[in-house]
Amino acid sequence: MIRHFDAPDGRRLAYRDSAGTGPPVLCLAGLTRNGRDFEALAAHLSPRYRVIRLDSRGRGASERAEVPEDEYTVPVETGDALALLAHLDLPAVTVIGTSRGGILGMAMAAGAAGTVRGLVLNDIGAEIETAALARLVARLQARPRDPSPEAAAVRMAAENAGTFPCVPLGRWHEHVRAVTDTVDGVPVPAHDPALADVSAAATGEAEATVDLWSLFDAAVESPMLVIRGETSDILSRATLARMTARKPSLRTIEIAERGHAPFLDERPALAAIDAFLQEIHA
Repeated sequence: MIRHFDAPDGRRLAYRDSAGTGPPVLCLAGLTRNGRDFEALAAHLSPRYRVIRLDSRGRGASERAEVPEDEYTVPVETGDALALLAHLDLPAVTVIGTSRGGILGMAMAAGAAGTVRGLVLNDIGAEIETAALARLVARLQARPRDPSPEAAAVRMAAENAGTFPCVPLGRWHEHVRAVTDTVDGVPVPAHDPALADVSAAATGEAEATVDLWSLFDAAVESPMLVIRGETSDILSRATLARMTARKPSLRTIEIAERGHAPFLDERPALAAIDAFLQEIHA
């Protein structure tokens, strides 16, 4: 069931809460994704953990920004996540963040000491190749118009065939249901289109790499697990190696035949998350 709360600036935001009695886990989705992105993971974890899934502003069932360039920022979205913890009276959570959600998780750990008990970074790290980010943003700006959810799944399978080989078409149907809403039989992106333009402007101003080392270093005291897609160009093996050198206790796993970002329904990913959470909450 979708629930709502008010962000610090009054923006109405949505979240899902399994309301379990186990330790709380906060799932934060990627740039244009939402809490539905974690359906399989939530089903897997909910018997043992309280799984909370936030729709960041402008995504899913959350209210969209009035001034996108001011609101769709890491500091504002981090504040939203912390406001959700306050709303739920949770002093600390384990964060599982995909892509931008992982950046928000690092920002929470860095800026609000003690709120992040552990951090799972799904295909995001301390450095991003700007060319790879620009590729993703360009795809968003293309704003494809698919005549049906089935057509959208076929398109996504074709677009990602090189980095997500051997993924059944049925899994792309699940992804379509997660990232789109169906209106009169036509899939419509479940995010504010302005997100693509704001991201394009930020990417155009970036250097060859987006440097997140200061965030990573500030969050380094939190236990971390990094999940990397084997064919990802967002999180390189070289960056992951440097992160491990900086934090020797860092746990890492690479998911075969996955690019940016693993779905987190893969058996190796689930096993790694299970082990990480068990260690934190032992």
